[in-house]
Amino acid sequence: MNIENTKAQMRKGVLEYCILSILKDGEAYTSDILESLKDAKLLVVEGTIYPLLTRLKNSGLLSYRWEESTSGPPRKYYDLTENGNLFLTELSTTWSDLQMAVSKVTNTKAKK
Repeated sequence: MNIENTKAQMRKGVLEYCILSILKDGEAYTSDILESLKDAKLLVVEGTIYPLLTRLKNSGLLSYRWEESTSGPPRKYYDLTENGNLFLTELSTTWSDLQMAVSKVTNTKAKK
């Protein structure tokens, strides 16, 4: 069994939650989102994040606005919608419950 594949699948499973959490404090440009994920050691490539952002937008969880850039093409800034905030609250509860369940099964303490 390939451990790298399993680790990648685990990261993909929490990526939506992480992106919504990044945006809870305000809008962000895609490269800012990628940088936050990178800082957290969640390595994600642009080819993964753009389709995910589009899916979240099409689901009504994100909105975006265009802003002109002095150093290139216009930039798309993403922000949570009201539905996105509600969805994030639900995911936070689910994450907490899942973290406790996994910790119980694996006999490890959840990091808060």
